[in-house]
Amino acid sequence: MSHKPTITDSLEFPQDSMIPRAAFGLGFAGLIASFIGAYFNADQFYFSYIVSFTFYAGISLSALITIMLHHVTKATWGTVFKRIFEVFSSNIWVWAIFFIPIVLGMHNLYHWTHPELFDKASAEFDKILYGKSAYLNQTFFIVRQVIYFAIWGFLGHKLYKASVELDKTGDWGVTTLMRKISAPGIPLFALSVAFASFDWLMSLDPHWFSTMFGVYFFAINFQAFWPVMILLVFFLQRQGILKDTIKQVHIYDLGAWFFAFTVFYAYIAFSQFLLIYYANLPEETLWFYNRLEGGYEYIAYGLLIFRFALPFLLLINREAKRSRFMLGLVSVIVLVMHFLEIYWISMPANHSGDAHGLHFSWIDIATFLGLGGIFFGLFFNKFKKESMIPQNDPKMDECLSKSYHH
Repeated sequence: MSHKPTITDSLEFPQDSMIPRAAFGLGFAGLIASFIGAYFNADQFYFSYIVSFTFYAGISLSALITIMLHHVTKATWGTVFKRIFEVFSSNIWVWAIFFIPIVLGMHNLYHWTHPELFDKASAEFDKILYGKSAYLNQTFFIVRQVIYFAIWGFLGHKLYKASVELDKTGDWGVTTLMRKISAPGIPLFALSVAFASFDWLMSLDPHWFSTMFGVYFFAINFQAFWPVMILLVFFLQRQGILKDTIKQVHIYDLGAWFFAFTVFYAYIAFSQFLLIYYANLPEETLWFYNRLEGGYEYIAYGLLIFRFALPFLLLINREAKRSRFMLGLVSVIVLVMHFLEIYWISMPANHSGDAHGLHFSWIDIATFLGLGGIFFGLFFNKFKKESMIPQNDPKMDECLSKSYHH
């Protein structure tokens, strides 16, 4: 007869914790500072804002696809992390509110919003953009964002709600409902995230296109999701939360996912580069050319070393994926590089004033801390409302009794 694992931790987040309030405080301070920056340099603010917005949206989107794959495959490995995935993904509909500044700043961000480019009588008429005007127009752009966030918000909210219902009722039939939501949710997710990546980042350079950009966007965000999970678990355990429930073997699993998607990221990013390199078409190669000069080349080479080569070499060893120090170190490095990669994709499109060439602004930091504070404030605020791990989940016992023999 198998031994049923017992949970000795408290499953309730400490209600008197100052973490949510501190996160919101940091968030509001950062946003106020960045809005002051917008007054002095609107273009810099909007470009800084879209970089940080994309950084945090990617965490929620990665959590959503992870939880849907978890349900469809009936996986057991991540059952202890399920509530963290669910809380991240259930907040996507709130995150839609933070897309409003991007809509307000469309004229600053997106060259294709300038009406003179589509006027055949204008000296600035752009034949290529005129050909893309059925897709690249402001009304359709806004409609698409509403559709994306409606899909993500619905999926995230329904899966979270069903999981909490399972906690309260113990009705295992709810797991079937979660699978029925997730199965059609995965292809909807794939399409909507690909098109969102075209809209948010690829259309910053509207002449350029890459059919791989949707997968590339997913790859950079999904690789960066695992370091977020690793550091969040370490942070919780340092606060004395879930110290005995999330065991070393579960952290090893996070490290294994991290390693796997480091390789996947490199494969996709290099494939995109290689295809454009050997086709050697001017309208495609120009995008990389602009990102390999003016200081941006240092980020490009840094990505090769610090986002792929170093994490690959440090995590390839099985023991490294059990080392908290090694996982923590590589996680911090990759998250810094993830921010720099989104920056590298976005910023060369900012041609205003003295913006040519790489230059960091204090507004980059203000928006990153501001949106980050709000993002994690929303997370912890919801995380403390329910049990921190799913109760009554049929796969929980198997997850908790895992050992290194796998």
